[in-house]
This record gives sequence, C-alpha cells and structure tokens, in this order.
Amino acid sequence: METSFTPIASLLGGVMIGLAALLLLWLNGKVAGISGIVGTALTDFGAASRWRWSFIVGLLAGGGIALYQWVGVSEIALRASIPVLIVAGLLVGYGTRLGSGCTSGHGVCGIGRLSPRSIVATCVFMGVAFATVFVQRHLLGG
Repeated sequence: METSFTPIASLLGGVMIGLAALLLLWLNGKVAGISGIVGTALTDFGAASRWRWSFIVGLLAGGGIALYQWVGVSEIALRASIPVLIVAGLLVGYGTRLGSGCTSGHGVCGIGRLSPRSIVATCVFMGVAFATVFVQRHLLGG
C-alpha cells in the first residue's frame, strides 16, 4: 500500500480537531474524549445526551465522506476476523476505563491543558502502540 506525504492536509486536519475540541470545551464545558462521549451516550438516553449522539454521527459521517471523497475508498476490506475485532474492541474499551480516558481525551484535550496525568497517559498509549506494531510487523511477521 502506497501512501503520500500530505503536510498541508494533515496540518489542516489537526487544526480542525483542535478547534473542535476547544469549542466543545468552551461552549459546553465538555472534554472531547471519544470513549467518554460514547460510553455516556450508550448509558444515558436522555435529552442531555443528544449532543453526544450528534457528535458520534458526525464523526462516523465525516470519516466516511472523507474516505470516499478525498481518498477514493468506496469499500473497506477488513484484514481481521470478526472475533478478533470484537476482542480488540473489548480490550480497547477496558484500556480506556483503566486509563480513565482515551487518546482523544488525554492526547488532544489533556495535553492541550498541560495536564501531567494526560501527558503520562499519552506517552504510555503511544509506547504500547509502538511496541505492538514492532511485535506485529517484525517479530510475528504480520
């Protein structure tokens, strides 16, 4: 799979994510941590959760539109079985509970607020991600 270097699009995307997180914090007093938003939306179906569902739908729709319009992907091919994806999803969910948040909450919002806990959590997330890719690609040959 070939990828291209897109610094302008990447910078624009990063600015848009940061601006959206900042606006959510300023306007609603809420941190844009995806795991917290999804977790609360799945347990609270009241009127207070409408913005969460709008946020989730916007994330999914925006990602789908971007894949189709700019990347040219019209279908996604899964390279793992459904049971593996379910176990992976459960492990990610457990990890976000264990770490009191996810990379969006800690990495985007927490680091932006200079939270020491979020800086440490993000370093741990990234370290585990690097180690996982190394093991998968170089030791297991995947």
